[in-house]
Amino acid sequence: MAPEYLTCREMVELVTEYLEGTMPADLRAVFEAHLVVCPGCTAYLQQMRQTVALLGTVPETSVPNEVMNELLSAFRTWRASQPSSPASN
Repeated sequence: MAPEYLTCREMVELVTEYLEGTMPADLRAVFEAHLVVCPGCTAYLQQMRQTVALLGTVPETSVPNEVMNELLSAFRTWRASQPSSPASN
């Protein structure tokens, strides 16, 4: 069951799930309702869309394997250290 509302912090934590289309429909509705009333989160979502679009133009082969492995490890470690969002429970 989705919460009735999301804080801006929860929005930031959920933006990837929203952009990837993996967010449950009930939570997506709450997410989109927040966007209607929060220009800051709307701007953040737009920035994330632009970032994804720009990064999608960088060929993966242009990043050395060692750097790619370090980045992936850093992201996995960071994500594992984050507390679970109340919205995702």
